[in-house]
Amino acid sequence: MPGVQGAQHGHAVTDRGTRGQVARLILELGPSTANTLGSRLGLTPAAIRRHLDNLISEGLIETRTARTYGNRGRGRPAKLFVITDAGRSAFEHAYDDLATGALRFIAQTSGPEAVAEFARRQVSELERRYEPVMAQASDLTSRVQALAGALSADGYAASAGPAPAIGAAQLTGEQICQHHCPVAHVAAEFPELCEAETEAFGRLLGTPVQRLATIAHGDGICTTHVTCTERVTKTPNESGGL
Repeated sequence: MPGVQGAQHGHAVTDRGTRGQVARLILELGPSTANTLGSRLGLTPAAIRRHLDNLISEGLIETRTARTYGNRGRGRPAKLFVITDAGRSAFEHAYDDLATGALRFIAQTSGPEAVAEFARRQVSELERRYEPVMAQASDLTSRVQALAGALSADGYAASAGPAPAIGAAQLTGEQICQHHCPVAHVAAEFPELCEAETEAFGRLLGTPVQRLATIAHGDGICTTHVTCTERVTKTPNESGGL
């Protein structure tokens, strides 16, 4: 059964053993060589290869051959180790189940407002860490770019750029897209997590924001419209007047 298999994999990669550290490092670094992984974790070549072989046999990682450009000379092309979809899901689902269960307990014992308060407190830590980065940005565009960069560093794979105007007011704005959400499965049941994050974005950017789409609701990416508070106006010459 998929649920049982996911639970087994989750236990394999989220324990505190060295194998779990190897898998998490590959997840964080992306395609990596055995030498890189061994050096980062302080393992001998024999030890790192033993853990890599075990992870491959469990279907949590796989190998690829590094691309070479031009004359690479003699020797074998470098072998890269990458996380598989099963490996990535193992990390996500192992914690999702625990987090969802905890939030259900909070909702049942203390009510929906307690869940919302929990979400706000969780996001407040993210907000606190991002504030120094945001303080270095001088205008809205640079603040949006800084926020997208901070989100990407936390695993949200975020990008930013101009957005089309929304509504009759024709407000200019920016757009932040998050292509990955570590808590998407939990947020699908508890949208309070998304709501708290959106509120934090507005405070960090100092301008109204609007969540247009979320991964938790099956939209593929999380899209946030960032409003520029200056209304777009036209001069008489621009509008064809005298």
